[in-house]
Parts: sequence; C-alpha cells; structure tokens
Amino acid sequence: MADRTQSSGILRPLAAIEAFCRQILTASGADRPTAEAATRAMMHGTRHGIDSHGVRLLAHYVKGLVEGRLNPRPKLTLANSLGAVASLDADNAHGALATYTAMDHATRLAGEFGIGAIAVRNSSHFGPAGAYAIDAAERGFIGFAFCNSDSFVRLHDGAMRFHGTNPIACAVPVKGQNPWLFDMATSAVPYNRVQLYRSLGRELPAGVASDDRGYDTRDPQIADMLAPLGGEFGFKGAGLAGIAEILSAVLTGMKLSVDIAPMPGPDFSTPRGLGAFVIALKPGAFLDIDSFDAAMTRYLDTLRASPAREGFKVMAPGDREWAVAAQRQKAGVELDPVTVESLKALGAAYGINAPV
Repeated sequence: MADRTQSSGILRPLAAIEAFCRQILTASGADRPTAEAATRAMMHGTRHGIDSHGVRLLAHYVKGLVEGRLNPRPKLTLANSLGAVASLDADNAHGALATYTAMDHATRLAGEFGIGAIAVRNSSHFGPAGAYAIDAAERGFIGFAFCNSDSFVRLHDGAMRFHGTNPIACAVPVKGQNPWLFDMATSAVPYNRVQLYRSLGRELPAGVASDDRGYDTRDPQIADMLAPLGGEFGFKGAGLAGIAEILSAVLTGMKLSVDIAPMPGPDFSTPRGLGAFVIALKPGAFLDIDSFDAAMTRYLDTLRASPAREGFKVMAPGDREWAVAAQRQKAGVELDPVTVESLKALGAAYGINAPV
C-alpha cells in the first residue's frame, strides 16, 4: 500500500517530476552528482509508493543546500581501506550521493572478494534505504543498507527518545524478476503516520506511540515518541535499531542518534554528521550462480503460492512496491496537496515550471 496522505486527485508523470527535481537542485547550487543522486533517491520513494521519502523532501534538501547543512560540491574520499572493507568520508554530502557512492565501492569490492562493506562518515539524511539495496541487486549483488537518525523512538520500556527510526534494507537479485526487496524502519510506525492520524482526528493503533513519559497513547495529539517495532515484544525492534546504530554510528565514528541534531531544524547551517553502512555480497562467490538463481526462484514461487487467509493474498517483500511502481510509471502519481504547494513554491522561487 502506498505510504501517502490525502492526494490532490491529479496524476503527474514521473518523468516530469524527476526532471523538475533535478533542475531545482541544480538551481539551488548542487553539483551534477549531488542533483542526480538526490533526485534518484527521492524518485525511488515516489515511484514505489514510499511517499514519506519521496519528492516531498525536495524543499527540505534545498534548504539544507542553501543554508549550509549540506555541502553542494563535496569531495568524497575513501579511507581506512583494507581488503574488502573501507570507510568513505562523504564531506557532508547529501546522503544519497554518499550512499550510492558507498554502494558503488561495495559492489566493486564484492566483485573482487565476494563481499564488500563500506562505512560512511560525514553524511546526511539519505532518504529510502531500499534505494541503495536495490542498486546492488540490479547489478547482481545482494545489498544491505543501514542508517541511524536523530532520536525519536523510545527503547523497550524506555521513557525517552533514544534511537532514530534506524532503517534496515536488503535486496536480492532474482533472475527474470524484480529483486526481492525488504525495507523497514525499526520503529512500530513512521512518524508521518502519527501526523496523518493527527490531521484526520483518528485514534492511533495501540502500541505504536507514547506520551512524553513513555506510556502508550492512542491520542496522536499527545504522541511524543514512537514505540519500537514489536509491541509487547518491543525489545526485538529496539535490538534491530541497535544493529543499525552500531554499524552506522559506532563503527563509523559518527554521532549516536541521541547526539544528532533534529532533522526539521531549526539549525540548517550546521552539518549533522550522520553515518551509514552498506554491504554487498556476490552470490556466485558462495555457490554456482545457476543454483542460486534456481533456489531464489523456487523460494519465491513457493512463497507466493502458499495458502492465504480468506480475502488476503500472500506477497513477497517488495511485491507491493513493484506493483505501485508499475502503476505509477504507466499512469503517473497523485501528490498530496502539501507537496504540490511545496513544489509550486520552489518552481516560483527558481523560475522553473513545476509539473503540478
């Protein structure tokens, strides 16, 4: 299901939105690699129905570029390289440029060693984690992407914001099909879900958000933090968030979630110092590629053919996103009114016709 709020009811071509994003980023001072990477990541979100991480972020990124949070012309460099692992200093680049660059290096190393792992330093918000995992899968590698973010999620039985939503993504190539794609936040729900319920005046589901003392609340008006994934077993979500935290912050030497400046500001002049981590695996390094392809195909065929509850359909991770992408590629996308107004304002500010 597409992650979106109310739509404007008007379909916009994806290609026109993509071109507009690239033009606006360039006009705001971004170099070509930055504009290309940021646009590519946002369009992954918009194309696949992950609208919270799609083109609605364009104005946020422009603000970061203009006011100094993001380096519009960064010099990315590898450091601490040892065999199949390395660190990438992103020079406060946009997170998409940093992470796509890291995955480029990870897949290159995996092609040589069977595995490649890159720790990313001095990065920023990278948008949808699945974009980078898919980047690896489309090249024939299994890809993993991790990132931590400013704290907004309490610990299991905790009473303060501790972890970020700390996403974990994995994508696996499937011969003749779209990749298997798993992309999750380690919180029970994304924060934009709280905002949606707040705007609609609806009660939240149980166990997804807490008040400022850490107690569960279904009232979106007093929700102050998110709960970790797992409900009564939230230690599982908190533990998964810890994996993303350790790989993205501890192993990179970057800030813990509790030390990262809030994404919404008010300070947009200071780099946030985020870390990230990517891994690429070469299936053919572990077994012959024909056996791998046959096993993945059988796995997915068996999964999709398995019995479902009445009125439901069993789907593999990514099936829903690929269906949304096919529909939007053909018919266009309905943007929510807030995003439409934001794109119009950017177009007016830079003298570029918005596709809205």
